[in-house]
Amino acid sequence: MIGRVELIQHSWVATKFMKFARRQRTDVEVNLTPLIDVVFLLLIFFMVSTTFSKDTRISIDLPEASAEAGRIAKKQIEITITRDGSYSINEVPLVNNKIETIKSAIQKVSDGDSTVPLIVTADSATPHQSVVTAMDAAGQLGFVHLSITTRNKSEQ
Repeated sequence: MIGRVELIQHSWVATKFMKFARRQRTDVEVNLTPLIDVVFLLLIFFMVSTTFSKDTRISIDLPEASAEAGRIAKKQIEITITRDGSYSINEVPLVNNKIETIKSAIQKVSDGDSTVPLIVTADSATPHQSVVTAMDAAGQLGFVHLSITTRNKSEQ
């Protein structure tokens, strides 16, 4: 039993006072050059393969009428109302549907000239209130040359 205790003490002393050589740490570096090359190649690929045509036209299903088309003026203001009741003036969408916003946009586009013809183009499923609001805004600004866009029954 005594020999065993000496062996345990001897191994503890040996590990406590022995100087082991430490491994030198090598700095781990990630080479970013290949990663950047791959990212640039992907960027170039998507730039070349993407089409940049931007279709921002509003899809409107016009109501029908049998009247003849009127003449087109040089300067005119077109209020477009979509199916959900949102407004655009000369193809520029408005931020909200308030009458004050519509009036200020019409005033800005017309430069204060209320003799400019104003055309209301609304989808056939547009709520009637949206059309009335647009016409009311134009009437409050003094516009008297109002017309509503329709399509002929034979154009279907």
